[in-house]
Amino acid sequence: MEAKKVIENVQGINGGQTTNGTLRLTDYHLVFCAPVEPPADSSDTAAPAAPPKTRERWLTYPIFSHCTFRPTPPGSRQAASIRIRCRDFTFVTFNFASSEVAKEVFEFIKVRTCKLGTVERLFAFSHKPLKNEREVDGWHFYDPKAEFRRQGISEKLPDKGWRVTHINKDYTFCDTYPAFLVVPSKISDNVLKYAKDFRSRCRIPTLSYIHPVNNCTITRSSQPFAGITRKTNVQDEKLVAASFSASMPAGSESGTPMSSQLDVSSAGSSQMPELTETEKFEDEMIAQSVVMYDEKTGKRLVYGAQQSNLIVDARPTINAVINQVQGMGSENMDKYKFATKVFLSIENIHVMRNSLNRVVDALKDADISPLPPNRDILHQSNWLKHIRDVLAGSSLITRQVGINHSHVLIHCSDGWDRTSQLSALSQIMLDPYYRTIEGFVVLIEKDWLSFGHMFRLRSGHLNHEDWFTVQRDAFAGTKVNPGENDGRNDAFQNVISGAKRFFNQNKDEDEPDVASEAASGKVVNEEATTPKMVSPVFHQFLDCTYQLIRQHKNRFEYNERFLRRLLYHLYSCQYGTFLYNSEKQRVDSKVMERTSSVWDYFLCRKQEFTNPGYDPSVDDHVKGKERIIFPHLEDIRWWYQVFGRTDDEMNATLDANALSERERQAAVSRLHGSGTASPSPKPPGLGTSKSVLTAVENSHQKLTPQTNPSLQRSVSAEGASTSASPGASAFAAIRDGIANINIGKNVFSNVSPSTSEAKQSEPKAKPEQEMQEMT
Repeated sequence: MEAKKVIENVQGINGGQTTNGTLRLTDYHLVFCAPVEPPADSSDTAAPAAPPKTRERWLTYPIFSHCTFRPTPPGSRQAASIRIRCRDFTFVTFNFASSEVAKEVFEFIKVRTCKLGTVERLFAFSHKPLKNEREVDGWHFYDPKAEFRRQGISEKLPDKGWRVTHINKDYTFCDTYPAFLVVPSKISDNVLKYAKDFRSRCRIPTLSYIHPVNNCTITRSSQPFAGITRKTNVQDEKLVAASFSASMPAGSESGTPMSSQLDVSSAGSSQMPELTETEKFEDEMIAQSVVMYDEKTGKRLVYGAQQSNLIVDARPTINAVINQVQGMGSENMDKYKFATKVFLSIENIHVMRNSLNRVVDALKDADISPLPPNRDILHQSNWLKHIRDVLAGSSLITRQVGINHSHVLIHCSDGWDRTSQLSALSQIMLDPYYRTIEGFVVLIEKDWLSFGHMFRLRSGHLNHEDWFTVQRDAFAGTKVNPGENDGRNDAFQNVISGAKRFFNQNKDEDEPDVASEAASGKVVNEEATTPKMVSPVFHQFLDCTYQLIRQHKNRFEYNERFLRRLLYHLYSCQYGTFLYNSEKQRVDSKVMERTSSVWDYFLCRKQEFTNPGYDPSVDDHVKGKERIIFPHLEDIRWWYQVFGRTDDEMNATLDANALSERERQAAVSRLHGSGTASPSPKPPGLGTSKSVLTAVENSHQKLTPQTNPSLQRSVSAEGASTSASPGASAFAAIRDGIANINIGKNVFSNVSPSTSEAKQSEPKAKPEQEMQEMT
């Protein structure tokens, strides 16, 4: 590749080690070439002198997450430098002979990142793949017809209650959904047309996966436009009801799906997983909510085995309530009597972005220092907590589908971030096919690319000017020319920012922008990077998959390096796969004709990414070979390889804590063995059990982990029993929705006299930071 600039005598610093070499700048890469030092004992005077070997380090421009230029005044003993942080957690500093040269390099890089203006000027549109890559047709590796035929859905196969619809063949029905959609057989396209306006971005409930053992399904959608008036939509209710039962009894007026007809003992004899106390408590909460009531008398009906079909809202309850005030929200369960709704505590894109930024803060000196990362900051980042929450939510869905033989509908806000995470991870746990290399490719194509995860929006491929900064601290005491900044103003601004953070510790510094994570159509279609919309959603999914691979070493065909390289190519922009937000955008840009697929790279190197210990055999009667796998939620560790660190550097604190806990338990066991009474175990609470479940709701009751669980009137149910006006009823529903999650004690005190009674009995309000990042 032709170099546009070549700079000699550049000092590179990485891990505290310095190397002198040559810096070559191409239109798409920064290349540092340094000589390889020969081994100390390899000197041989008799041997002819061989040309020195060089090692090249290639950095692609879009992978830069921060670039700082530090000029120095003439005659300074300090070298001018450029410090670079990369999204694959490479940290490197380059020192230059003069500030002028360093500035030229800085501006050269800036022009080829945040000044490009369009993704069509990225490397993917100029990349010439190798011959072995050209022999792989990665763009057509995923065939939705073939994948759903594998799941048993095809016009030529017996009807399983699902059909293929071409209503979105030209993307006019929903511009962020794929052209190929699967919906219930009994739902006509006309019903779909009337149902679409009830869901954000017209992302109606549609099928993603049907389990071959029991025909239970995972469907996905976006949030409904319920609002504070608790609007409903009959067509949406019919669509969800039909999705939850492929064999609805003829003539049923209520649309209530039948209970499972599948005998658990004959369902492939999948062994029950070993659940933690928290998981058992979550399942008990859901089971207690699965009750039937007579429509006329309101009396509870008792049946045999009943399905606990779930609507999974991935957002914390407060987020859904705030969205409801904004005109969106969550389902009114009075209209979905055949289902139970659960809220999860998976935070939004803003919280996840800030969490990863804290991880970077702990690692950011990896270029100039050989010291390990700051473990206190790592812990404060809560990154592992977020990974655990996503895995816990996916495990809950997996148990419902694979063990409890129930259907699940997943959504968050727009249905392309947390929804994609939960749907894809649940399918990895449920289906061994997705634990193969080919199956994993199909899964990403189906649940991430086709269903419209905003890869361009979340990745920020064109960088942003705010990510390029000039640090002038070396100019302290020198003359400042008009229009220049000596850095003292920056220092002052830093002090002000620090003071704001001190006095607003319970508020996120991005507070004005966190009221909503929904992306407008303008933002989705624009190519410029919007920093507030960038978030490591796909990175989290890969991290969760890494946890499963590490815990189930022989159950995956692909290895850790496969995931790591996939994360790299998410940001490398060498291939066209991740450059757009939707299938429609990829079709409109003709990306398949103009770029290569990232799967060309992986599939032609399959051997490099294959786990040699992979065991593909499945036997539900043999422990360790079951079809379904579950995460060990108490064994979540740092993916140290992706962060460029050793296991000990990242996980030593976790190992020490685990050892301390084992010693404590051993001491308690010895104490109990001496005759001392053991304290009776208490049901886990939300604060202590780290449960991902924040609430369970149906049309008659609402259970929360804070209760034992005592039954509470749900936000949905109250409006059905009140005689007040619809507006007042809806406002009361919002009021009690907030009261149920222990915030806003006095917010709605003037709405109803009954509020004072609630005040006397409600628990103490939680800290104000729970109001942060509201969606």
